[in-house]
Amino acid sequence: MRNSRHELVFGLGLSSAVATTAAMLRQAARADADGLDMVSVSDHPYYADRLDAYATVGVLLGRTERLSAFANVTSLPVRPAPMLARTITSLSELSGGRVILGLGAGGLWDEAARLGVPRLSPGQAVRAFEEAFQVVRALSGGGGTVTFDGEFYQVSGLEPAAAPTPPIWTGSNGPRSLAVTGRQADGWIPGHAADWLSDRYRWSRPIIDEAAASVGRDPSEVRTIYNFPGRITARPLAATRDAEGRWVGGSPAQWIEELTGAVLEHGASGFTYFGDEPDAWAREVVPAVREAVAAARVTET
Repeated sequence: MRNSRHELVFGLGLSSAVATTAAMLRQAARADADGLDMVSVSDHPYYADRLDAYATVGVLLGRTERLSAFANVTSLPVRPAPMLARTITSLSELSGGRVILGLGAGGLWDEAARLGVPRLSPGQAVRAFEEAFQVVRALSGGGGTVTFDGEFYQVSGLEPAAAPTPPIWTGSNGPRSLAVTGRQADGWIPGHAADWLSDRYRWSRPIIDEAAASVGRDPSEVRTIYNFPGRITARPLAATRDAEGRWVGGSPAQWIEELTGAVLEHGASGFTYFGDEPDAWAREVVPAVREAVAAARVTET
């Protein structure tokens, strides 16, 4: 069992499709009222039928009172780190700190190139990814002027924003970017909706842990927050996972059992739900998992 005592967080993944804007805003308001911790949207600015992620995050924060919001995850190649730092610290100030920085090294390079973004090799993308952490952290939290002369980013004599650096969660997939996550990040969102029983998790998480330990970090400092799809059904399903072991869903009771086990037995720190039953998620599953985990932890102590 992975030791994890991070505050448990539950979120909702929202559609960024322009056609569903009104429904998305209503869902965010309900999530806020129902006590969820966060909402997220994808970041694909090359598609005209998608809302811009950071414009959307700003509106979501302005229309809610307690939720955090984030891009799940930011496409770094199209949002250079110095400007990303200014955007994220501004959102933090405007919202009272209710923002998370989801960060990815970039994957859809053909699409990014359509925006005029120079294509990087995989190795260059990972080095730029690690530099981005340094730049964002240097340009937040106050302090003296910042000059940074990196391979990919250069800033000269900039004043850092007063807002603290928000939590940085990555969407790392490959071994090199996973190692960056271990050295630098506060959280990891496994790619391809992989969960704690997947092969992807089993080979990825040790890379993060080893990289964290190599720089003197406690590996448990890097929390794991899952993008978690699936159906919430009125009745129990005979099988909650398919032939390949992938979660397909089940009744609220089956969800509650699965997620409680993920926290207590596998150290999960949070879940972002992607599905068609957000009300059942927020009102039935989430409160029950919180209660079950809290009860189990009291018993442990």
